[in-house]
Amino acid sequence: MKPVTVYDIAKEANVSVATVSRVLNNTAPVKASTRERIQGLINKYQFQPNALARSLIKKATGMIGIILPDITNPFFPEVLAGLEQEARKRGYTYFLCDTGSSNQDIKDQYKRESQYLNILIEKQVDGIIMIGGRIDLHKCSKEMANEVAEVNKRVPLVFINGNLPGARYHRVVVDETAGAMRVTEHLIGLGHRDIAFIGGYPQMSNTVRRLEGFRMAMERAELPVREDWINHGGFSVQRGKELMDRLLGMEGKPPTAVVCANDLVGIGAIKAAVKAGLQVPRDLSITGVDDVPMAANVIPELTTLSLKCRELGRTAANVLHLLISKSEPVELLTTLQPELVIRESTSPPAG
Repeated sequence: MKPVTVYDIAKEANVSVATVSRVLNNTAPVKASTRERIQGLINKYQFQPNALARSLIKKATGMIGIILPDITNPFFPEVLAGLEQEARKRGYTYFLCDTGSSNQDIKDQYKRESQYLNILIEKQVDGIIMIGGRIDLHKCSKEMANEVAEVNKRVPLVFINGNLPGARYHRVVVDETAGAMRVTEHLIGLGHRDIAFIGGYPQMSNTVRRLEGFRMAMERAELPVREDWINHGGFSVQRGKELMDRLLGMEGKPPTAVVCANDLVGIGAIKAAVKAGLQVPRDLSITGVDDVPMAANVIPELTTLSLKCRELGRTAANVLHLLISKSEPVELLTTLQPELVIRESTSPPAG
């Protein structure tokens, strides 16, 4: 049986194709009796408009692209869950592009980002959301920044917790500096004076912001920052264990509290501390950042800074929708405030 087309519906209803289109897309008023006649034929033939044809008419595909660096890091699925919820509500589906940085050389990650940007443009997506990767570099190369700037000229682009020089981008961010200050002030308020910072990468802007907040809180409390107690090396559980082992292996008086760059590092730090014979938090208080589901399920439960992952995703999807639909003006910067979540891994220092 030959598939029914919009032209067949229009012919049988004795109306123009444009009228049928207005009913299908609800884009303009149609006389009630005419709308009822057209809708009856749509139901009768179980008519589904061809997506490609509809995209040519509307100049839109209903598809957006999402580029992220590591789907195995639980922070990103949490953001993605909020993003997908809002995007679906707005009528979008999406291409998910994972550059897989945990399994390959960092240069390969940026190369795959470039490939995905080109693919998404070829797929004629209506917009793109980027999180992590090159937009999180504290100093990004001019070549990589220019590549994204060219894409931004062609389709709406939204960054989550990142930025690039050389162009004006729409961004949705969490105030990580203020958040790190809040975490450190929590430890200081409990009576800690000897506090270390571990995790992250010095070339990543998120680490720079979190370390900045840590330093600011220590400075406000007139407490010294020991540079040998600031150790970088990554965001994984394994790196958290290794960095904590390094910290505990140093000569002299150990810290009574440790601010970790994210929750995975915090969980690794707890494992290393317990293995070394310490009790958390009696002997050592430990905090994280992100508030991924795992943070509430480790023993002891991890005190952390919630970056409002799902709200972050929902907000980014809504900003992108407003840019695509051009329904109202959108601010270049949308800032969310993080929230301190106090659990079992922090307490006043012993004695």
